[in-house]
Amino acid sequence: MKRNSDIQKLAFVGDYLPRKCGIATFTYDLCTSVATQYPGTDSFVVPINDIPQGYDYPGEVRFEVEEQEVDAYLRAADYLNFSNTDVVSLQHEYGIFGGPSGSHVLRLMGDLRMPIVTTLHTVLREPSADQHRVLCQIAELSARLVVMSERARTFLREVYDVPESKIDLIAHGIPDMPFVDPNFYKDQFDVEGKHVALTFGLLSPNKGIEVMLRAMPEILREFPDFVYIVVGATHPNLIREQGERYRISLERLAKDLGIKPNVSFYNRFLEIDELIEFIGMADIYVTPYLNPAQIVSGTLAYAFGCGKAVISTPYWYAEELLAEGRGVLVPFGDSEALAREVVELLRDESRRHAMRKKAYMLGREMIWSHVAHQYMESFARARRGRQDVPYKPLAVRTLAEQPMDLPDWRLDHLVRMTDSAGLFQHACSTIPNFAEGYCTDDNARALLLTVLLEQFGQGSGQAYRLATIYAAFLNHAFDRKLGRFRNFMSFDRRWLESVGSDDSNGRAIWALGACVGRSRRRDLQFWASQLFDLALPAIADMPSPRGWGAAILGLCHYLHRFAGARPASQMRDALAERLIALYDRTADDDWQWFEDILAYDNARLPHALIAAGRSGAGPRAMEVGLRTLRWLVDLQKAPSGCFRPIGCRGFFPRGGERAQFDQQPIEAHATVSACIEAYHATEDAAWLQEARVAFEWFLGGNDLGLDLYDAKAGGCCDGLQEDRVNLNQGAESTLSFLLSLGAMKLIESVPASLRQVHAT
Repeated sequence: MKRNSDIQKLAFVGDYLPRKCGIATFTYDLCTSVATQYPGTDSFVVPINDIPQGYDYPGEVRFEVEEQEVDAYLRAADYLNFSNTDVVSLQHEYGIFGGPSGSHVLRLMGDLRMPIVTTLHTVLREPSADQHRVLCQIAELSARLVVMSERARTFLREVYDVPESKIDLIAHGIPDMPFVDPNFYKDQFDVEGKHVALTFGLLSPNKGIEVMLRAMPEILREFPDFVYIVVGATHPNLIREQGERYRISLERLAKDLGIKPNVSFYNRFLEIDELIEFIGMADIYVTPYLNPAQIVSGTLAYAFGCGKAVISTPYWYAEELLAEGRGVLVPFGDSEALAREVVELLRDESRRHAMRKKAYMLGREMIWSHVAHQYMESFARARRGRQDVPYKPLAVRTLAEQPMDLPDWRLDHLVRMTDSAGLFQHACSTIPNFAEGYCTDDNARALLLTVLLEQFGQGSGQAYRLATIYAAFLNHAFDRKLGRFRNFMSFDRRWLESVGSDDSNGRAIWALGACVGRSRRRDLQFWASQLFDLALPAIADMPSPRGWGAAILGLCHYLHRFAGARPASQMRDALAERLIALYDRTADDDWQWFEDILAYDNARLPHALIAAGRSGAGPRAMEVGLRTLRWLVDLQKAPSGCFRPIGCRGFFPRGGERAQFDQQPIEAHATVSACIEAYHATEDAAWLQEARVAFEWFLGGNDLGLDLYDAKAGGCCDGLQEDRVNLNQGAESTLSFLLSLGAMKLIESVPASLRQVHAT
């Protein structure tokens, strides 16, 4: 029944067809249903693009957002604000938005002037710190939150402290399909007279198809005519990373089990009309998923609501939907139990049909026309609730309200400085200096950069190739007999030393730990974890505090993935204790430092202690790290307010004269990353201001007002002298800029309005 609404203009934000993913299908179905039921409301779509060229969208799409581009979210907010949109319906899943844990979407939400109703497709019981922060901020910025299961509502209350009054429970929508005998459709698929089980959806390893395949020999002993049909294209992300490896492995398994005549794979993303026919001909629907932490499943909702007898593993949504005899649950990964339940359901036709009818009757409340009305009620509640909030007029953003105008990624100079062996150390202006050869220090930094680039969707193509080159250099640099890395290698690829510096060993550990803990490349993770374990013991013998600091950062990354790795956590704690002992032995009221000299890469030491404290090394590490960083930051601030690092021409000995020049890019990078670490530890936005001041040193915010970053070449000059910049653009300088840029881009993805809540 069509209705009228006071909502004149309604925007749906999320993935959208023809993009192939479950969120895209959901957004399409919801938008189409609302538009059909409420023809007087102007319903349109703002999709998120995961590929630069976007998609061939239908006419209801009026604005597109590039997933990894922060400014695109701000432009979308402007478009929605100036379009006089009444309500925004946002589809949320961490993986569809850019930034750490999809934090770029906060930029859009923070700038919108109308109420937002957010549908949560993932609600985690044990989120990471980033995931928890992002979802809490989404809840704060949303007028209402929609979930599709009772368990999700419970998690929002208990894990994220969302008030009950802000949550609406609305079932996942399904097509309105008549309750028909499966035999009605079977002749269309040439399976008439056979028993048919179906699984559909985008194919990926967590779907557990292999569990059902292993169940089939037992099923076929009882029902030789049994057929298992798997419908769906391989997930696009999996295609990009692995091709059709998973599908091929399933086909090979079916061959090995001797069941190929009874298995069909339809490698297609189906339109709804075709999908309904596939669902219609199934006697049993099977979801053998492997991950219990799945709060909703569109495929299960479709099959259930269309009146199918369902056998599923007990992931969260299935447990709730299939309770009270509405379906059958079997243990995860248990092919024997799956075979047994399939056989019993096929034997007992009356039980199977009773289950089908019970599912179909409940499914009447899930059809899209009904769901559309529930959503419009939620949208109306959001507008009514907004009337109690002071009006927020459209306005030009002040500089405090918008992200810093950061340069775009330019890898031109990095590519120019890299050959098949690795990254060259030095350059004559922008020309690689072959005579100086290569070093582990810089190749480790470069590998670290490629891991960071993955978070911005830059981890494929060129960056993928560069990561492989830098990883190969580190692999070759490691002496397996000594358990340490060599550092310097000549242009003719001869090692110039048997043992590298402590700093280079620490930085190699840092890069390896980042590959293990932060990279999504399985090959890189596997290689790095093996080399990390081999290199770990020698860290204990390093006497250099900066080597310790870099190694601590690598250990923290490693423990992010392998929190229970006892040797790594023990090494982290031991190195942190060494830095604390240096501080206790050296510091006094006037000299809050670890040594009797401020030398190079200074902020790396407090950075390491703050990271160690966040990782679990104890409150003392955090306390000393924050205290020494505050002292250093204050010391490095010129009277004008710009960043003035300790110069490398003499450094700053205790009680002696401080060197003002040459100022080095490595100091700016160390300070940027340390201040951002301090912000994450304290949620004090003052640290972000300090990071910004240090970063602006690269862009002319320095004693001479000169740019060190060369936007045309993509490199960074080697230092700031008394009267000029050093125009050579070496690897360390360029990487210091690029790593700082990445750190700033990540933190600037969080709206300033939310950061300022925690300012002191």
